Amino acid sequence: MAVTFSIITPVYEPPGDVLRATIESVLAQRYPHWELCLVDDASPSLDAWRILQHYAASDPRIRIARRAENGGISRTSNDALALATGEFVAFLDHDDVLVEDALDLLHQAFTEHGPVDFAYSDEAKLLPDGRLWMPFYKPDWSPERMRSQMYTGHLSVMRRSLVSEVGGFRPDFDGSQDYDLVLRVTERTDRILHLPQVLYLWRLLPGSAAGDVDAKPYALEAGRRAIQEHCDRVGIDGIVEALPQVGCSRVRRRLRDAPLVSIVIPTAGATSPVHGMPRVHVLHAVASVLERSTYVNVELVVVADRNTPDAVVAKLKHLAGPRLRLVWFDGPFNFSAKCNAGVAASSGDLVILLNDDVEVITPDWIEVLAALAQEPDCGLVGCKLFFADGTLQHGGHVYGGGNMSHAYVSYPGDEPGDANVLMIERECPGVTAACAALRRDVWERVGGMCEQLPANFNDVDLSLKVRHVGLRVVWTPHARLFHFESMTRAREVSNAETEFVRRRWSSVLEHDRYFNPNLDPSRNDWVVRTPPERWVHGA
Repeated sequence: MAVTFSIITPVYEPPGDVLRATIESVLAQRYPHWELCLVDDASPSLDAWRILQHYAASDPRIRIARRAENGGISRTSNDALALATGEFVAFLDHDDVLVEDALDLLHQAFTEHGPVDFAYSDEAKLLPDGRLWMPFYKPDWSPERMRSQMYTGHLSVMRRSLVSEVGGFRPDFDGSQDYDLVLRVTERTDRILHLPQVLYLWRLLPGSAAGDVDAKPYALEAGRRAIQEHCDRVGIDGIVEALPQVGCSRVRRRLRDAPLVSIVIPTAGATSPVHGMPRVHVLHAVASVLERSTYVNVELVVVADRNTPDAVVAKLKHLAGPRLRLVWFDGPFNFSAKCNAGVAASSGDLVILLNDDVEVITPDWIEVLAALAQEPDCGLVGCKLFFADGTLQHGGHVYGGGNMSHAYVSYPGDEPGDANVLMIERECPGVTAACAALRRDVWERVGGMCEQLPANFNDVDLSLKVRHVGLRVVWTPHARLFHFESMTRAREVSNAETEFVRRRWSSVLEHDRYFNPNLDPSRNDWVVRTPPERWVHGA
C-alpha cells in the first residue's frame, strides 16, 4: 500500500546551486508519492525564495511558504510540518541530498516490517567533487547510545501523527532540535526501524555541522539539555555531562538505596608474573577492590578450588575480614559452575562477576556498574578492560557471521573507535564475565551460567539469555579495570564449546543488531565490507 512521505525542509540563505541540488534530489526520487514542504525563514535576500517559487510552479508536490520574520530552525520546521499532509514526515536540510532510491527503499522496508513509527538510515558526507566520505554505518535502535550521542541523524522518518502528539520541534532546543524530537518520539513507541543503507548525504560546506562539529557550540548545550529532560521524563536519576568527545554525553546515574553488592570471584589462588613481578592474582584483585573502590557496601564471595594454597586463603581472610565469604569448589575447572556456586552463596541484590586476574582503575567502578544494573530494562552491564600493556581487552562483544569477538581488541587503550563507539555507553550484543554486573532477579530468571560451557563463551551465552528475555546488555567505558587475561590458566578454546554456542544461538550470532551488516563480520573494528567506487580512499 502506497504511503505519502512529506519531506520537511527549513530554508535559510543557502547557496542557490546547493538549494537546487537539494530539491533536484527529491525530484529524482524513484518513489513518486511524496511532497516537499519548504519554508523560507525570512532569508535576507530573495534568491532562495525565488528558487522555491520556481520549483513550486513546476511540480504540485512542492509546497512552499515564507516567514515574515526570522524564527530559527524549530519554528521554521514547525511551519513546514503545518504544510504536510503525508502519513510520514522525513527531514532534509536545505544543503543536503537524498540518494535517488531513498524513499523507495523506505517504502519497501515499511511494507516488509509492518507498523513503523520511526525509521532512520545510514549516512555519509558529500565532498565538493561529488565523492563520498566518512560513511556512518549505524546500529539498530540503541536507546543507551542515544542518551550518549545523537547517532540516528539522517535520514530520519517519523509518523506525522506521533510528531504532532509530542508537540513538534521546540525552539528552546535549536541546534539540537532533531535530537530532542527523537528522544520524545521514542519515549512513545518501540516500533523503530533502522535501514542499514546510506540514503542521505550531508554536504560539506563552511560553517555546516557536517563539516565542522564546532560550528554551532550552542547546539551541544541544547543536546545536553535535551538528554537531561529525557532522563527526567523517563525516571532515570542522573546528571547529564558533556564528554571531551564533541557531541558525546554521559548520564552519570545515581545509585539508589546503597544496596549490598556481592562480588563473586572464582579462583585457584594461582601466581604468575605481571610487569615482570610474581603476583598472586586473587590477593591483588581483592586488595585493589578494597583499597581503590569508593563503594563500601560489598561482600566478596571467593569461590576457591580445594587445592588453593593455605597461605593464599589465610591472606584472603586477613585482607577481606568479615566481608569475605569463602566457598569451596570441588571438581575439574568449570568457570560457569564456580560462578553459579558463588552467586548461590551470596546475599546481595546486585551481583558483580569478577575474574581473579583484574585490577581496579576507576574508584567508582562499582557505583557505575550497579547504577546501570538497577535500571529495570537493563539485564547485564559490562565495562572497559585493558591488558597489562594498556591496550584494549574488552570494549563489548561483537558477533557476526558466526564469529564472537571483543570490539577493537588489542587497539591502543585511548582508541575512540568508529564514531566514538568506545567512548560512550551503549547497548551491545554481549559483555565479558571477567567483570559484569546484574541483578539477582535477572540471574535467577535466566538460570545463571551454562555449566556445559566450562571455560569459554559462557558470557556469550549469558548475554544472549539476558537479551532473549527482553532485557538490554549495556557496555560502559566509565568503569575501567586492568584484566591480565588468561594469566591464571592457559587460553584454550574447545571446538565443542564453540559449536555448542553456535548451535544454540545460530540466528543471533549471524547478525549482531549493533554491528552494521555493511561492516566486515570477520573484523571487530568497524571496517567497511566493500567500499563503493565513489568513496574517498581509506574512508
